[in-house]
Amino acid sequence: MLISCGAPVAGAWADPASLTSFARRAEELGYHGLWAFQRLLVGQEQRLEPVYHRVLDPLLALSWAAAHTTSIRLGVAVLNIPYVSPVYLAKQAATLDVLSGGRFDLGLGTGWSEPEFTATGSGPHPRGERMTEYLEVLRTLWNDEVASFDGRFYQVPPSVMAPPPVQPGGPPVLLGGTADAALRRAGRLAAGWVSSSRTSFEQIARGTQIVRRAAEEAGHDPDRVRVVVRGVVRPGERDDAVPLSGDWEQIRAGAELYGRAGVTELFYDLNWDPVVGSPGTDPAVAAERAEEILTALAPGMTGV
Repeated sequence: MLISCGAPVAGAWADPASLTSFARRAEELGYHGLWAFQRLLVGQEQRLEPVYHRVLDPLLALSWAAAHTTSIRLGVAVLNIPYVSPVYLAKQAATLDVLSGGRFDLGLGTGWSEPEFTATGSGPHPRGERMTEYLEVLRTLWNDEVASFDGRFYQVPPSVMAPPPVQPGGPPVLLGGTADAALRRAGRLAAGWVSSSRTSFEQIARGTQIVRRAAEEAGHDPDRVRVVVRGVVRPGERDDAVPLSGDWEQIRAGAELYGRAGVTELFYDLNWDPVVGSPGTDPAVAAERAEEILTALAPGMTGV
């Protein structure tokens, strides 16, 4: 199992200096990837976790990180497809892949925030058909000499998009979601599945099997399916319901549980630590806490 981490994109530590130093330090420590997430805005009446109240744009943040690193992979988990045209995202993703030297992973979801749907003039339904078309548009733009698509939701006249991504076929696309239909879609249509912060260990273990079964039924090699999990780390008191809680040894043991459940990549997302990702935290305190966690859980220390 690969060990990655979340980029400084939320809270008081989401600033140029922290993003630069953290990305370089993660690469130095041997982390496989650096992951961001998307939150456009928070409705005044919404009761959301502090982590969502101050968030950088993920693609711009990853572009910044790409400019200050050389080998660590860069991923977003996830971008919500109703908010933006697939043609526009295809261009952004191809550009980031070119600028990073082929290091970009693209996670896609259908969204859940009603204020964001309203603000972008969008909606998630019908999820399955919309996602299927979206993926087809991305693939024709990234792969075909002359791209074209004529669907229910999206149309692309015969066109050429250049430059193409560095990675053959384009950046790997992973899909989010927890419903069985979303899990099957991830196995059938994408490189794999990426979990949210709210997904329990039991849901991940079950979801992994559904994704791989769907891939096999679609004629894909289930062993090549990626399962990427956002790990919410809770250093300190041990809570058996939270595998990544307790002291460092207990957290590393919890990480091993994910590996045995079939997870292919676990990223410790420090944005979900209230001392790190809350808007009101002192940036210096957040950076010190993040450095402590990042160093203690570095891949060379995990044994996984």
